[in-house]
Amino acid sequence: MKAAKGQGCTLRLSGICNFNPETTVACHIGKIRGMALKCGDNMVVFACNNCHDVIDGRVNHGIPDGELAQDKLRALEETQRILIDIGLISVG
Repeated sequence: MKAAKGQGCTLRLSGICNFNPETTVACHIGKIRGMALKCGDNMVVFACNNCHDVIDGRVNHGIPDGELAQDKLRALEETQRILIDIGLISVG
């Protein structure tokens, strides 16, 4: 979770992202079985405070669910690649 500090937003939601690494946090991208339980820390993306507000439902974003799902998946891949590159996730 600490690895997000100073990173660029990988979510980059169109018309929402502020592109400010000073506001980036690790943002869980889903809930477990529709409950208020967050998914594991391996399912996070780096998100600026604006994008994080959308993912957590604090902001009405108007982004179609399908598009938001694609953005989350793209951001997850980018975030995991960064975490692999800095040695926090190992593969193989």
